[in-house]
Amino acid sequence: MSTPPPGTPLPPLAGGTGGPAALRPLLDTVLDALHQGALARGGPLPAGGPGPVTERLLDAVGPALPATGTGAEEALRTLVRALTEGAADPADPRCAAHLHCPPLAVATAADLAASALNPSMDSWDQAPAASALETHIARALAAEVYPQAPAPDALLTTGGTESNQLALLIARERHGPVQLVCGANAHHSLPRAAWLLGLPEPVTVPAPTGVIDPAALDEALTDLHHPLLVAATAGTTDTGSIDPLTDIADLCARHHAELHIDAAYGGPLLFSDVHRTRLDGLSRARTVTLDLHKLGWQPVAAGLLAVPDAATPAPLGHQADYLNADDDTEAGLPDLLGRSLRTTRRPDILKIAVTLRALGRRGLADLVDRTCAAAQHLADLIENTPGLELHDRPTISTVLFRPTRATDDDIAAIRRTLLTEGRAVLGRARADDRLWLKATLLNPHTTHSDLEALLSLLSSLSLPEGSTHR
Repeated sequence: MSTPPPGTPLPPLAGGTGGPAALRPLLDTVLDALHQGALARGGPLPAGGPGPVTERLLDAVGPALPATGTGAEEALRTLVRALTEGAADPADPRCAAHLHCPPLAVATAADLAASALNPSMDSWDQAPAASALETHIARALAAEVYPQAPAPDALLTTGGTESNQLALLIARERHGPVQLVCGANAHHSLPRAAWLLGLPEPVTVPAPTGVIDPAALDEALTDLHHPLLVAATAGTTDTGSIDPLTDIADLCARHHAELHIDAAYGGPLLFSDVHRTRLDGLSRARTVTLDLHKLGWQPVAAGLLAVPDAATPAPLGHQADYLNADDDTEAGLPDLLGRSLRTTRRPDILKIAVTLRALGRRGLADLVDRTCAAAQHLADLIENTPGLELHDRPTISTVLFRPTRATDDDIAAIRRTLLTEGRAVLGRARADDRLWLKATLLNPHTTHSDLEALLSLLSSLSLPEGSTHR
């Protein structure tokens, strides 16, 4: 393979004093490509389904590793535009299937700085200021969960799945092979974490109304052997339901079981004076999962595991001489290796810190309140629209509904038709033994007319002849 001729300039770096000047024209290219790609897409997702979307992308991208590069501007322009044109864009009000938020511009801009500086959060000498920022912000967010605790703390994670895994790991290391007890409504990452950690098969408690049945939990805890870890949920992925946290905490205290609460979805209700009481009992858990790339409007990833005592994560402690040598730690260099199971990890705390400072509690509360209010309005529209059925009033911002005469097969077909035509991204959820369309609203900019337009899409789809309510 030939080498570049002498004198060929090296590609510029993002950091240092010269980095911003090198980035500025590239950012203009990226922003233009984002704009052009969104215009070309013209909706919440690309039309055509997996085959045509893949074909268009590969046609634009060409060889993955060309012999001769095309240059930074062309590469950015082509690939960013192609990815944007083929994206499911959560900033579009008709993209409402999952806990997939539209990130705030201020948080996204902060994420650029994190990428340019590229600290690695596994040792102080790679991230001097970032490690101090992470400690400061993590403790402040943990104090939202545990306002009465003397030394609350939080670990930064990639999201709810990692946080739940860490919670089970910490419980196992503290108590031995704990028996996980969770509701039928629990996130799939909890039983998966039990499998991953070699714990006993989880005990699943019925959740006939979408939340854990306290009487069934009481019975299960009476019959089981210790040690026990109960996992409750504050915001299920299917319906947004919140388990009766205070009742569950009381049962855990009575049966000497430890409590973990997965509040990956519902945790940011803490910012709102209107909605925070829905989380009463949260502070009684030994560990709490939070996830700000859901109802926190952060770019992925922005997860946390909050604990009431900074000593709780001690079982994660680990020593690698090149990162946290004993004499360095004794000399006062912070030991960061025990704050995660990952070694290299990016400073996701920066975008969170910038958002907290930029918006403040009132600004965050306003976003939470607007989003929850939009879900209530969508529920009102459904209830007042002939031919549509609402499953239940939303607890947070998830709304389940269906055409009244549709079968489950119809529901699945409606969703796929909207996806294939690029008209809307709606989720699906099974509740009360039926399949429902799911709108997970996370866009605080969504208007009443946006919601009306979303429902009008359904009226434009004709159900097959002979469809009946099932």
